[in-house]
Amino acid sequence: MDQTANQAAAATAPAIDLSSVEAIKDQLRSFMVHSVGVDPDFASQRDWLYALAQLVRGRLSEEYLATARAQYDADARRVYYLSMEYLTGRSLLKHLYDLGVHDRVAEALKDMGQSLEAIQEFEYDAALGNGGLGRLAACYLDSMATHGYPGFGYGIRYEFGMFTQRVEGGQQVEHPETWLRYGNPWEFERPNVIYPVRFRGRLTHFKNETGETVTQWVDTTDVIAMAYDVPVPGYGSGKVVKLRLWSARATRDFDLRYFNEGNYIDAVKDKTISENLSKVLYPMDTTLMGQELRLMQEYFFVSASLQDIIARHHRKHASLDTLPEKVTIQLNDTHPSLAVPELMRLLIDHYDYDFQKAWDLTREVFNYTNHTLLPEALETWPIAMLEAVLPRHLDLIYKINFDFLQQVKYAFPGQPDVLSRMSLIDDAGRRVRMAHLCVVGSRRVNGVAALHTDLMRAHVFADFNRMEPDKFVNVTNGVTQRRWLLQANRPLADLITEAIGEGWKTDLSRLKDLEPLADDSAFRERFAAIKRANKQRFAGMVRDRTGFEIAPDMMFDTQIKRMHEYKRQLLNVLHVITLYNDLRNGRGGDRIPRAVTFGGKAAPGYFMAKLIIRLINDVAMVINHDRSIRDRLKVAFVPNYNVSAAEIIIPGTDLSEQISTAGTEASGTGNMKFALNGALTIGTLDGANIEIKNAVGDDNIFIFGKTADEVGDMRAGGYHPREYYDTNEALRNAVDMIAGGFFNADDPDRYLPIRDTLLSGGDHFFLMADYQSYIETQAQVEAVYADQDAWMRKAIVNVANMGGFSSDRSIHSYAKDIWRVQPVA
Repeated sequence: MDQTANQAAAATAPAIDLSSVEAIKDQLRSFMVHSVGVDPDFASQRDWLYALAQLVRGRLSEEYLATARAQYDADARRVYYLSMEYLTGRSLLKHLYDLGVHDRVAEALKDMGQSLEAIQEFEYDAALGNGGLGRLAACYLDSMATHGYPGFGYGIRYEFGMFTQRVEGGQQVEHPETWLRYGNPWEFERPNVIYPVRFRGRLTHFKNETGETVTQWVDTTDVIAMAYDVPVPGYGSGKVVKLRLWSARATRDFDLRYFNEGNYIDAVKDKTISENLSKVLYPMDTTLMGQELRLMQEYFFVSASLQDIIARHHRKHASLDTLPEKVTIQLNDTHPSLAVPELMRLLIDHYDYDFQKAWDLTREVFNYTNHTLLPEALETWPIAMLEAVLPRHLDLIYKINFDFLQQVKYAFPGQPDVLSRMSLIDDAGRRVRMAHLCVVGSRRVNGVAALHTDLMRAHVFADFNRMEPDKFVNVTNGVTQRRWLLQANRPLADLITEAIGEGWKTDLSRLKDLEPLADDSAFRERFAAIKRANKQRFAGMVRDRTGFEIAPDMMFDTQIKRMHEYKRQLLNVLHVITLYNDLRNGRGGDRIPRAVTFGGKAAPGYFMAKLIIRLINDVAMVINHDRSIRDRLKVAFVPNYNVSAAEIIIPGTDLSEQISTAGTEASGTGNMKFALNGALTIGTLDGANIEIKNAVGDDNIFIFGKTADEVGDMRAGGYHPREYYDTNEALRNAVDMIAGGFFNADDPDRYLPIRDTLLSGGDHFFLMADYQSYIETQAQVEAVYADQDAWMRKAIVNVANMGGFSSDRSIHSYAKDIWRVQPVA
């Protein structure tokens, strides 16, 4: 059905009425019968979830069609957001809050003998992402919709997500994430929105009638991309952004000839191979086959998206010459980098543009967000693999590179080393540098925190910055307060609204009005009571998932994030072991009882990250069963950390661990979510920690460790981690206990690789150098926490100064400084 037919259908369909409890009850009964096909008197809670989701989705569909019509009529430039991840979590409660009907629906269900809280537990987290990259994308779509920006997201509909993490014998074990087992009640399947995506093949060349050489990509293996649309509503705005997810389909599902010959495997071989492209997020890339699958997955996603963007543009505009005036595309990290040569291919091969005109258009359409400073995380692809899988794109990359290097020669004459550094091709390793491709092919490149952007300009893209300094800008990341305060911490949200009104829900800077209330004893008391209730809920989750009991009277010290060496979960473990040694050796004194909780997934092929997870669990087993320390220290690893878990953990946390090596974390958004919910931060001067420190004040955050400049100087001048080990008894004892099998008598050598990476492997992330500062700062934390009144005062000051860390502010900055778009009424 085309857009006109959609509008006509919407005009004749009965409107969804959510205006009263009685209307909601009537429509729920109707949807239960007509959409779910179940008698309401015999419906299960999952049936109620699907009936309610269908009702809400109907309202969102009405709002989306009205939004799309307004944007179409306004002929507004539209933002297309390309991201491999969207970590949306559950959607039911978010949508009810966005529509302003949460309490009304809860009352209607109660009248019908049902519980909204119980029903929403049957919704799976959407398995469309893993970490901060995907959660940021979800926050940004929410903010675009809330403030009326014409946005549109593209991603992949992963059938099995990344994986479900279980802890078995202390180890991470990956299981399929079957989030689509019962279907996704929010999505609209679009079997009529399909595009061919081509792989492999070969190039042929011929002269056209004007004598120009034309390249054709022939004998390709094709896959079909089919769309699924998910509505993303704004809060109270009546606007809805669409998230379009691609699912891979074979061009030929079933070969009857093979089947009739008894060859049942080959009969469905094409279907199986093709559909692997949308099975899992980030296929394991430790094998050549896994790397190739990941490359194909990234191209599948961008090719379908760009074909769709062009088709949408052509609905109102005959020529692609106006593409930069009506389209702006944001590349969220390097995963969508192949969009640059893909747009070139479409313009040249399908729409007869010459190379220069196509390149001029392309560079005006794309913008690129860089999310990492780690060299190993800057994506590159082997030339041989690109030549085999995407020969036309490699051909275009060579041409783009040749054209670009001519400009570099002009800008930096007689400097071949600069040419080598800026080339899209790493000739030494025979690889294509995808981040370079994004920079060269984009109008604007942004970092995601002030320090990150400074380091990006000074180091990672220093030569590019010298050549085009205006191209590089900063947009500090943000989080949506609707998800991370209004929904995740309703009691605190209600207290804030009672104190300062509702304006903060769409303008987080209003939180500043809370700051005087930090000195109001009655407000502090209510704030503390809410924190305690949230800690009880958090403790219940830890008990249910790990079997360990943690008491709400303890300080809840939390580190939840993707498992990676630069995030330094291992430094946290060293502190835990040091605390344990003090307690069991009678040096604990009046230490504050502390519960240290970890959560996060390790990539399946990341040996060291998985080993650290096992260490955490081994340490937890020993400490939690040691009666001599009298429950003054507890450790837990919460398996399968996701958005829904975060919504319980974050509001119940006292101390937020943001302890990455300075200069390695681009921004982080967990730090913002914790502070927004009244946790105090212990952290390094890294990423957005610096901006949080500037916002809340030095007295309301705990900063430790080397600065990025100091780390750089030490790395350049020669860093000797063993010197710290030799001269610090507490550190030496902790490392020796890990290496000597204290926590793993069954296999004493299990953690020798951890010792080796710290002592003989160079301690790349400077744990040894930062250890003593971390220990001393943790002691300061305990001293402040001992005075609960002072702690709550600092917590309220943190909440009050989070106004600058909303994704709304980020989106306004993108709209003004990068996208050049305006809200559409």
